[in-house]
Amino acid sequence: MQSRPKKSSLVIGRQAVVAALKAGKQLERIYLVPTLHGPDIAEIKRLAERMNVPINKVPVEKLNGFNITDHEGVVGLIAKIQYQELEAVLSQVIDRGEAPLVLILDGITDIRNIGGIARTAYCCGVHAILIPDKGVGALNDDAIATSAGALEKIAVCRVNSLLKAIDSLHLHGVKVMASEMTAEKNVFDLDLTEPIAIIMGSEDKGIYPALMKAADTVFRIPMANNFESLNVSVATGMILYETLKQRLTP
Repeated sequence: MQSRPKKSSLVIGRQAVVAALKAGKQLERIYLVPTLHGPDIAEIKRLAERMNVPINKVPVEKLNGFNITDHEGVVGLIAKIQYQELEAVLSQVIDRGEAPLVLILDGITDIRNIGGIARTAYCCGVHAILIPDKGVGALNDDAIATSAGALEKIAVCRVNSLLKAIDSLHLHGVKVMASEMTAEKNVFDLDLTEPIAIIMGSEDKGIYPALMKAADTVFRIPMANNFESLNVSVATGMILYETLKQRLTP
């Protein structure tokens, strides 16, 4: 169960949220009562879309549960981490003469999994974790604690379209690989020393079909026994440590 956010981490009320967005303040997400309309609400939606800030439509009881009364049906949650631009991260990595290593998380909502993935990713030298602005767990205090602080150290890029982000990765010469348990190719047979991005999907739904189609390579983690699937955090760790092994081998 996620803990209730502290009042100091909230931007409360319509005008306060508008002002925060206009000032470029990074918000984790905006909670909005769906029955609200008007110029302020329209502006919040427009600014949030431009800044890739997800809007969660929630009942007013959710906002009242934050122990605040002057919310006017709108509350922003201040981001605990500083999101970075994918293009800027890739440019920095390439300028250093390194082969980019990017992790793409598709539909992973469990913050414990996200935290565990971030922890391993940082240890294995991942340059950036790429997440969509919708359909992902909030990177809040609980997620940061689960990651042992790794989410504050590794670059996290939030985008409104993973497909467009893959196009950008391709333009930078990054090969996109997707983990899929029914694939024929084995992870140990891949060249993971080249510039790559690895897509990891949720345990229940897997990788979105359009993203799978956009991938250059599909691979699997071999298993000694037939079983439904590996935990996504564990699977990611296996893939990343194979990547690290290859990149450390002369």
